[in-house]
Amino acid sequence: MSERKDFTVEIDSDARQTPMRVAFITRRTAPAVKAEPQAQVMTYPEAFLRIAVAIELLVIVLVGVSLRWNAPLEQLADPLHTPNPAKAPWYFLGLQELLHYFPPVVAGVLIPALVIIGLIVIPYVNVNAQTDGHWLRMRPYRVFGPVAALCFLLAAFQAYPPLVTTLLIAGFMLCAAKCAAAPASGLERWLVSKPLSFWIMTWFLVQLVVLTAIGTFFRGPGWSWVWPWRS
Repeated sequence: MSERKDFTVEIDSDARQTPMRVAFITRRTAPAVKAEPQAQVMTYPEAFLRIAVAIELLVIVLVGVSLRWNAPLEQLADPLHTPNPAKAPWYFLGLQELLHYFPPVVAGVLIPALVIIGLIVIPYVNVNAQTDGHWLRMRPYRVFGPVAALCFLLAAFQAYPPLVTTLLIAGFMLCAAKCAAAPASGLERWLVSKPLSFWIMTWFLVQLVVLTAIGTFFRGPGWSWVWPWRS
């Protein structure tokens, strides 16, 4: 004769804690979810040792480079004889190149203010969490309108290098928009599949590289244009 089990009816959300009861799951309670354990890497010692080894290798490489090649240092600074041109460090040359095209108020106040406003607005924009193709979900004119306004602004200030790179990125975007209906080649499918964040980040990185390269190799005395192979 088996032992008699008494079942009671209660409102609960964890059947493991009350296996002898019939639980009614309501909207205000959270039911227990069975999840399979996933592969994990412990922070210590596995991840910590990998990071430590990577840092040590980086330090060894930097020390070897510094011992093999001398740093390109110039003579002692003389406030009475400043170099011409006076160039900022390479990571600021892109901004210095922008100052050549735009007034200080635009390059130093307006553009940073627009960046800050953009960062504030981003949380209120519908984020493409699936990272699917932008041209598959949105009409092209909503993108090419701001692109045309940006190109007009760059042309008004005669900022031709940023204008050329912007037109180049816009050309790839236009190709992706035309091929969104039925992409044929592998390149077309790759362009169509990219989200809007990819295009914005690509434009930013291309502008950064181009402006930094121009400020490093193509600017001479008085910030005039010079070819790097001429003395």
